[in-house]
Amino acid sequence: MRFAKVRLPWGNTDEVCPVSFMEDYSPTDIRHQAKVQRQREEQIANTNYTPTPYESIDFHIRDDHERFRHALLPASSHFWLFMRLLGKWIFYICFIFSIPGHISLISLVSESWWELTKNLFIEYYSWLLGIPLLCWALGSIVIKHFPSLWIKPSRGPIWELNRRTGLVTVFDYKNNGEYKKNGTIGELTAPFYEFDAYIATSPDSQGMPMNVLYLAHRYRNIVINFGALLCPGPEVQPACALWDFIQNYMDVSRPLPDLPQYEEYRPLDPTTAEYDRRTGRNPRFWIDMDDATFKQVVREMHQRVDNIDTFQRPNLMAAYVMYVD
Repeated sequence: MRFAKVRLPWGNTDEVCPVSFMEDYSPTDIRHQAKVQRQREEQIANTNYTPTPYESIDFHIRDDHERFRHALLPASSHFWLFMRLLGKWIFYICFIFSIPGHISLISLVSESWWELTKNLFIEYYSWLLGIPLLCWALGSIVIKHFPSLWIKPSRGPIWELNRRTGLVTVFDYKNNGEYKKNGTIGELTAPFYEFDAYIATSPDSQGMPMNVLYLAHRYRNIVINFGALLCPGPEVQPACALWDFIQNYMDVSRPLPDLPQYEEYRPLDPTTAEYDRRTGRNPRFWIDMDDATFKQVVREMHQRVDNIDTFQRPNLMAAYVMYVD
C-alpha cells in the first residue's frame, strides 16, 4: 500500500472541487432539468403523464444532501459508448495525418492525382478511415435512436459516502474471491474519520505518471479507488481538490459544497439551510446564473485548484492517530 503512494493531510480544506464536477452541471442544464420536472408534475396532476421506458430503472447513483453513491454502467453500455468515442477520435487522427502523406505521394508518383486518390481510397482509405467512421456512426446511431440496447442498470453501487450517518460503505460483490451467486451484496462499512486519502502514481502506456485518489481504511482492508469518478491524470491538484471536496461534503458542521448540483438540496440539509438563512444566500444563485458568469466561475475554480496547497498543510488527524510510516 505504500509503494508509489502519498498520504494526504486531513483538515484545513479549501472550498474547491474537481472542475469537471462544475462543468457537468451548468446553469443551462439545471434550468432544463427544472423545466422537465415541472412538465412532469403538471402532467401527473392532469393524469396524462406517460412514464418514460427507463424511468423505473435504478442506476444506483445518488448525489444529494444525504449520500454520494457511485455506480458504473454495465460493460454492455460502455461498449457502445467506447465504440462511438474511439471511432470518432481514431477517424479524426487518421484523417489529419493522411492529408500530408497523400499530398507527398501525389508529388512523388507519375500517376495522375485523381487515379492515385481513387486507388488509395479503394485499397487503403476504405479501411483506415472507413472502419473508425463505421464504428463512430454505429455507436452514435445506437446511443441516439436505440437506447434500449445500451441503457441498462448496473449490478449495483460501488461505494457510498453518507453525509447523514458519517459512514463510508464499499459494496462487496465477491466472497473470498468468488462472485456471489445468490445475488446478495455485501457491505464493508466504517466511519469516515477512520479513512486516509492517498494519491497513487502509476505509469500509463507511454510512461507518463498518472495520479488517482484512493481512500484506505487504517485498520481493515477497505479501499476505494476514485479513478472511475475522476479520471487519472498527470497532475496531482485535481485529486487533492477531490479530497477537499469529500471532506467538506462529509463535514456536517459546515454547509454542503456550494455547487450547482446541490442547490435544490440545500433547504433539506439542516446545517446548510441555517447557513443560507443567516448569510442571506440567494436560493437561485446557480439556476439564474448566465452562461458568461458561469464560465468565469469555472475559470476561477480552475485557478483555485491549480493553486491548492494540500502538501503544505499539517495533518490534523496526526493528533489522534499514530502513523507507522
